[in-house]
Amino acid sequence: MRIRTGDTVLVTAGRDKGKTGRVERQYPRKDQVVVEGVNIVTKHMRARPGVRQSGRIQMEAPLHVSNVILICNKCNQPIRPRITFLETGVRVRSCPKCQEVIDDAR
Repeated sequence: MRIRTGDTVLVTAGRDKGKTGRVERQYPRKDQVVVEGVNIVTKHMRARPGVRQSGRIQMEAPLHVSNVILICNKCNQPIRPRITFLETGVRVRSCPKCQEVIDDAR
């Protein structure tokens, strides 16, 4: 996956299309990410003595990674990050529009 935890993304499909948020968690085996403030679902939770109270809890549900696109930090545009190599041989993600290095692509 070319989207990592901490990236700012734009939702491109679904009922929250057009919203932006930061990636909180990622599930690489399922190709899913959890974006803060996006895809809020209501879950009915059973009470567990000493742990939590019962009731309806609102939480973020995972989105498929194909339904989000990365937003460049410098040019603030939605991009598909390009994998490039520095002179030192390190793989990095970069913006194809402004050529800004996003971070290392380990």
